[in-house]
Amino acid sequence: MSETLSATDSSKPPALLMNNAQDYVLYTHSPQMAILPVYHLPAAARHGLGLTSHCLTAVALEMLTSGAQGQFPIVQNMTVTEGGIANLTCRVEHNDNTSLQWSNPAQQTLFFGDKKALRDNRIELVRATSQELTISISEVTLGDEGMYTCSLFTMPVKTAKAFLTVLGVPKKPEINGLTKPVLEGEQITLTCVTSGSKPAADVRWFKNEKEVKGAKEVNASGKTFTVKSSLQLQVNRHDDGVAYTCRVDHVALTATHEETTQVLEVHYAPYVEIKHSIPAPLEGQILKLECVPHGNPSPDPVLWTKDGGELPDMDRVIVEGRELTFMSLNKTDNGTYRCEATNHLGTSHAEYKLVVKVMNVFKSFPNTASVYHYPNALPGPPDHALIGGIVAVVVFATLCLIIVLGRYLARHKGTYLTNEAKGADDAPDADTAIINADGNHAHAEEKKEYFI
Repeated sequence: MSETLSATDSSKPPALLMNNAQDYVLYTHSPQMAILPVYHLPAAARHGLGLTSHCLTAVALEMLTSGAQGQFPIVQNMTVTEGGIANLTCRVEHNDNTSLQWSNPAQQTLFFGDKKALRDNRIELVRATSQELTISISEVTLGDEGMYTCSLFTMPVKTAKAFLTVLGVPKKPEINGLTKPVLEGEQITLTCVTSGSKPAADVRWFKNEKEVKGAKEVNASGKTFTVKSSLQLQVNRHDDGVAYTCRVDHVALTATHEETTQVLEVHYAPYVEIKHSIPAPLEGQILKLECVPHGNPSPDPVLWTKDGGELPDMDRVIVEGRELTFMSLNKTDNGTYRCEATNHLGTSHAEYKLVVKVMNVFKSFPNTASVYHYPNALPGPPDHALIGGIVAVVVFATLCLIIVLGRYLARHKGTYLTNEAKGADDAPDADTAIINADGNHAHAEEKKEYFI
């Protein structure tokens, strides 16, 4: 079956609309009178659009009489994430009611103007005018990727193609190869795997937020990629509690990234250290020794010994958990104290040598003397030897002061002579001495008297 259509404009050649097994094909004559196909409409699409032969005839006439020979459809490529919505827009400037059509990569008509041709609930009409045809595809899959065609039904038909790119979203990464606990000295391999990415995702390792380099491997699986990254570790006690994170970066993850974290648990034999509350213990002070064991599992309890034996005088020396406390130090506490810790992987110990020094009673300063007080010294029973020493020092200092004062007075002692005694050495009696003294009165200014 065929129909010959005549245009109202005699300058345009007639067109032939042929029905070949329910498929309608529009032909036109070239200037050389050759019959050229202009548009092919499959029967399924025709029935889906509900177009009768009379409608097709009208379309053919419109194509023949259209004055939009210089018009071209305008489209844009689009990228969308898997599961998202793709909006395909075709525009024509200054169109004169010529029809627009969208078709998929399989050349199936999606919309002819505002008429839906393909039964797919995901495809919806957004806008249909003489100058624009916009459709949307929701819940986009990787199978929707490809070249979409917008057709403008002029004579001849003009088309524009837009490529729809669908990004595959990578799945949350998984870390394999970690067994808990890990023994110190073992070598393990951590493997991070993520699949479903398109293009291939970027996988990175972090050790407590500090990036470390792993070995990357990419495998294609259909349209998507599986990415694997491996990290080899020689485990030691410093890795206990360390967090290893596998992070996946991808263009489809615009706002964030996918990551998985595993924390290492390393078992190792203990080692011990002893901490003391004061650096130089003095007699009468309080001293605390703390045994600090490091190990996994934690070695508990700990064992305190002195010089290889038990602790003496448990009234003054108190053990509470890992602490050893001396309530009032004295020289009997001198010795080597040992702390021992054990878990199922081994035993370790540390030692502290205690030497108690005698507390100084006086501390000398220029022109003064003061008693030196120790804030953590506790009152105890009187020390008779100490009191006797203090008394001896005071007595000795007093005797020294008396001796020095006596020697000073002896050195400055002088003689006192009165007027009556002047000249008495040559007088036979007292009267003569007085007369001699008066006779020498004129020379009195030459003599001086001293009295102390």
